[in-house]
Amino acid sequence: MGDANALGHNNAQILEDGSDDMTTTLAALWMAQDKAAPAIGAPGHDWLSYGALSTLADETVAALHSAGIGRGDRVAIVLPNGPEMAAAFICVANVATTCPLNPAYKVDEFAFYLDDLKAKAIVLAEGENGPAFEAAKAQALMVLRLGTEPDAPAGQFTLRAEGGGGIADTSAPEADDVALILHTSGTTSRPKIVPLLQSNIAASAHNIGASLELSVKDRCLNVMPLFHIHGLIAAVSATLASGGSVWCAPGFDALKFFGWMREAQPTWYTAVPTMHQAILSRASRNAETIADVPLRFLRSSSASLPGPVMETLAATFSAPVIEGYGMTEATHQMASNPLPPRAQKPGAVGVEAGPLVRIAHEVENHLIDSVGEIVISGPNVTPGYEGNPDANAKSFFEADGKRWFRTGDQGQFDDDGYLTLTGRLKEIINRGGEKVSPLEVDGVLSAHPAVAQVVTFALPHPKLGEEVAAAAVLKEGTDASEADIRAFAAERLAAFKVPRKVVILDEIPKGATGKLQRIGLAEKLGLTEGA
Repeated sequence: MGDANALGHNNAQILEDGSDDMTTTLAALWMAQDKAAPAIGAPGHDWLSYGALSTLADETVAALHSAGIGRGDRVAIVLPNGPEMAAAFICVANVATTCPLNPAYKVDEFAFYLDDLKAKAIVLAEGENGPAFEAAKAQALMVLRLGTEPDAPAGQFTLRAEGGGGIADTSAPEADDVALILHTSGTTSRPKIVPLLQSNIAASAHNIGASLELSVKDRCLNVMPLFHIHGLIAAVSATLASGGSVWCAPGFDALKFFGWMREAQPTWYTAVPTMHQAILSRASRNAETIADVPLRFLRSSSASLPGPVMETLAATFSAPVIEGYGMTEATHQMASNPLPPRAQKPGAVGVEAGPLVRIAHEVENHLIDSVGEIVISGPNVTPGYEGNPDANAKSFFEADGKRWFRTGDQGQFDDDGYLTLTGRLKEIINRGGEKVSPLEVDGVLSAHPAVAQVVTFALPHPKLGEEVAAAAVLKEGTDASEADIRAFAAERLAAFKVPRKVVILDEIPKGATGKLQRIGLAEKLGLTEGA
């Protein structure tokens, strides 16, 4: 695995320093649960029990080994969102290294990722002969066909290899083996490969379960894509580690969400802010479902949740909204707003929730007590980017006897230990030397009564370098002009922070996981100086 493996020993040292019993595997998280208890559910299907999941894992081991796939081999998984994707991730990770990919990629994108991952095989649904199959065929990858029966429990599948087998390492993965590989979402540079160890996943699942007090009584309604760290770890892995159940929707659909709530009977769900806002837009006509299916809490992560949205969600569902702060390199969660009786602070991403979270100087390798770059250290942190020594040198440093990872986020702690993000360092708007946090402007504009969604971004400017701009989507049945929104901001922000331009849109461009795209938005919207 190159330099990522070389860094693994340092990560193990952190593990010894920072945890009690985290050196375990993904399988160890769920195999000790009650065999009769429900594990994975889905619309229109019976539940897959923990016992049936264990049997399915054993069958997957046998199928992969007979196909010549074993410990250390990399298996790409390209499946629609739903219970089979969740079960395939869990079961394949019991044998080899999982590499989930977005099913919406085009042929060239699949070709890049499959080559970059050095995948040995790819899991595709029976009959799937689209772009992923074309790319895999061009690279002569082994194709593993995943079959399902319409009347089978949720997530139940069979694996059939197309092609001959070979000799496989049949030993079980251990704590220091790579369980999951994901790419960072590249904006202007080549995506980086993030290997996550079995122990990284186990640590993060434990951290999330502890911060949310998950138990066998809890049920998660998952609407997050399962090629992304948020859904894989927070919804699936943390739930199964607690002995609870996860009900897997086929993606996110605001029109179907409340029907799914009635069928699934969840105690919580986790989503990105844009999904929460879409759910809120339909909440008033689904008040009966909200009352009949009371949630213990709602969780938001993967992007900053505007304070007004958090407050409206909490009031609408009569439940606390737990905002989490995570990233791929941390195997998701780093900080989390605590459950009651402690406060959930709008605009804050909570207190440290697993790894150590500190503030570092943005250039020099030491910790500070003021605004700066957020850094983390703990057993959930990746051992390092694969094949990218330059990125590792920039992203990791030693201080105070710990190995710290630079998140690329700017933030600060308040006196109560709550962390507030002031922006991505790459996203901070530099308006003629005045630094503007787009998250701060987002929070103010989100409080406008007509604004449903908003994202603040940098607009190129010939003299200032960058100017402040914002894109907004209005609430159904409301009306507001650019001047109205700018005037609202001018009453609440210093003049240099007020967006010079506000664009009213029907929809703001989003990434594959539903996150609003801030970097490059001016270009995507065709905005130039004077526009």
